[in-house]
Amino acid sequence: MSDRPQTAYKVLTAEQMAALEADGSFAGAPVDLADGYIHLSTAQQLTETVDKHFAGQTDLHVAAVDLSALGDAVRWEESRGGQLFPHIYAALPLSAIVAYGAMVRDDDGTVRLPVTG
Repeated sequence: MSDRPQTAYKVLTAEQMAALEADGSFAGAPVDLADGYIHLSTAQQLTETVDKHFAGQTDLHVAAVDLSALGDAVRWEESRGGQLFPHIYAALPLSAIVAYGAMVRDDDGTVRLPVTG
């Protein structure tokens, strides 16, 4: 597992982000709750995820999640195009989020990753 990234990304609506900040944890979006886990994407998968599942939506936020803080709750599972995606089989605690902010795209359309500091 050492070759897998230790940071993954969750796309949240403004309402979901506000609830996460207020509650200190996030149980999942409707699709997460239906599937039984919280969907995350790696940095390389993030733009395609946004384009496919959040097309036309505005006021989105991106949270960088420290996977090592979640231990055994994280599973890497095959999904879109045979790629492995990180899934969380637990609520996402605010304490595992290392950076977050409003979603911004670079000039080429790539979703910019949130940074700390």
